Amino acid sequence: MYDIVVVGAGWAGCGAALEAAKAGAKVALLERTDMILGTGLVGGIMRNNGRYTAAEEMIAMGGGELFELTDRLARHRNIDFPGHRHASLYDVTKVQRGVEEMLAKAGVEIRYEHRVDKLEIDGDCIRKVITSKGAEIEGKVFLDATGTAGPMKNCIKYGNGCAMCIYRCPTFGGRMSLTELAGLKEITGKKQDGSIGAMSGSCKLLKESLSPELTARLERDGKLVIPIPPDVKHDMDLSFKVCQQYNLKDYMENIVLLDTGLAKLMTPYFPLEQLRKIPGFEKARYADPYSGGIGNSIRFTAMAPRDNTLKVRGISNLFCAGEKVGLLVGHTEAICTGVLAGYNAVRMLRDLAGVELPDSIAVGDAIAFVNRQMATEEGLKYKYTFSGSVYFDRMLQRNLYTIDRTEIKKRVVESGCEGLFNDFTCRILRK
Repeated sequence: MYDIVVVGAGWAGCGAALEAAKAGAKVALLERTDMILGTGLVGGIMRNNGRYTAAEEMIAMGGGELFELTDRLARHRNIDFPGHRHASLYDVTKVQRGVEEMLAKAGVEIRYEHRVDKLEIDGDCIRKVITSKGAEIEGKVFLDATGTAGPMKNCIKYGNGCAMCIYRCPTFGGRMSLTELAGLKEITGKKQDGSIGAMSGSCKLLKESLSPELTARLERDGKLVIPIPPDVKHDMDLSFKVCQQYNLKDYMENIVLLDTGLAKLMTPYFPLEQLRKIPGFEKARYADPYSGGIGNSIRFTAMAPRDNTLKVRGISNLFCAGEKVGLLVGHTEAICTGVLAGYNAVRMLRDLAGVELPDSIAVGDAIAFVNRQMATEEGLKYKYTFSGSVYFDRMLQRNLYTIDRTEIKKRVVESGCEGLFNDFTCRILRK
C-alpha cells in the first residue's frame, strides 16, 4: 500500500508527488500516457509578470525545486513580449527527462500508461484505484491532478473537433477524473458568451520548417513579433482562449513566436494554408499540437469542489491540484497548487490539520480568490493567472507583484511561511 497515490503527472501531479516524497511518504504517481508533464511538454513560459513573484514565494517557502529546475533548463531569460515582461523560456525538449530524474531521486514511483478507470470507496474514503491495465493500487490518501482537458467528446462538442493535441486521447484514452469517479459533482468553467470550457492558448511549429533567417533570429532573441500581411485571412477570436492574458490586439495583428526548443506560436491555432503565405513561413509545419491548423484542446470542463487547503469536499482522503483546483491557468500555478496539495496530503497522514496559505502572499491569495470567484456565475466566465488578466490586475492593486527577491522573502517571512514545505514536524520517518 502507498501512503499517497497521485493521479495525473502534469506539472501539478509532479509537484505534489515530489513534495510528498520529500516528507518521507511512499508515493505512486500514475500517468495515463507514456510521458509526464502534459502541457508542460509544449508550454515553456515561466516567470512572466506575477509568475516571477509566485515562483520566488515558493522558493522561499521551501517548495521551489521545480522552478529551480526550469531555471537551469532555460533557453532564454528576461524575455519581454507583448503584455509580458522578464519571462524565462525553458527547453521543452529537455524538461521531461529532467523532472523524471528528480522524481526518481526523491523515491517517487512513476507508473506510465495507467489510466484510472474505477475506484473502490468505503463510505466517504477511497481505498484503491483500478487502472486500465487491471492494476489495483491501494493508498491512504489520494490526489486528483487529472486536469480538466478532454476527453475527446468535449473537444468535439465545445471546440473544433479532436485536434490530436499533446493529451493524445486517441492513443491513450481520454482523461478520467478521480473527483467524478467518486460521484462528486464537478464545476464547469465558461466562456464569456456562456458556452462551456476554453481552448488552449498556443501551438508549436518545427523551427526547422521556418526560413533559416527566422530561425536564426528566433534562437538569438528568444522571440519574434511579425506583422500579419493584409492578404492573409484569419478569423481568430481570442476571447475563447484559456490564456486571457494573451487576448490582446498584438496577438491579432502579429505572429508572436517564442523559442522553447520548438517555435511556440501564441495563438490556439492558425490555418496552415494562410500561415504559409507569410514570408519565412512558406514551408511551416506544426509539431505538437499535431492539428495546430484547426484547433486545440478544450479545458476547464471538470473542476473539483475544494477548500483552500486543496482538500476535495465530499471525500475524506482526496486532495486536488492544478486545473482541478479551479480556473487557475499555467505551469507556475499548477506547481504551486501541486506542492501545497502534496504537503497537506502528508499532514493528513500525520493527523495534522491542513495548511491554508495566507492572502498576504500571492500564492495564498490566488487560491482563496479563485475559490470565491468560482462560487459566482460571473466568476466562472474568467480565467485567473499570475501573468495577466483578472488576477494579475488584483496583484497590482494589492501590491503583491514585485521582482525584488529580498522583498518577496521578507513578505514570506512575515507571513510565517518561510521554509514551510521543508517543515520536519509532518515528516514521515522510515527505517
